[in-house]
Amino acid sequence: MNEEKLKFYKSLGLKLTPQRLAILEYLENNRSHPSAEDIYNALKPRFPSMSFATVYNTMEVLVKKGLVKEISVESTRKRFDAFTHPHHHFFCKSCKKVIDVGTIKNNIKTPEELKDCELTEYQIIFFGLCPECKRKGKQ
Repeated sequence: MNEEKLKFYKSLGLKLTPQRLAILEYLENNRSHPSAEDIYNALKPRFPSMSFATVYNTMEVLVKKGLVKEISVESTRKRFDAFTHPHHHFFCKSCKKVIDVGTIKNNIKTPEELKDCELTEYQIIFFGLCPECKRKGKQ
């Protein structure tokens, strides 16, 4: 990890342990929207003494600092997105893959119930079958 990124993370008040740095590096170019369990399993071989709680707590801190967004595509586990720019998601109900979808803000009308609200952000999640699962005829 380069010095500029380290300074940035320190400026946010992050305690930069080797495990936290490994989590940040793992997330850096990861587009798979991993769960804390996915991250734990990926890093466990490098850090055998690292606990699942360390990963989970680190993810909570990263969400609070705005470095990661939590996405709720599954009711049984949280998934995380390191790309915090405005965009939406597609969730394949068969293989559980999450695909980034560009923002569609200009194509939708704000619901009447929200006309007096100040929207600060929103997220749309599409559910269905990805091309691979559709082709295989999965449900």
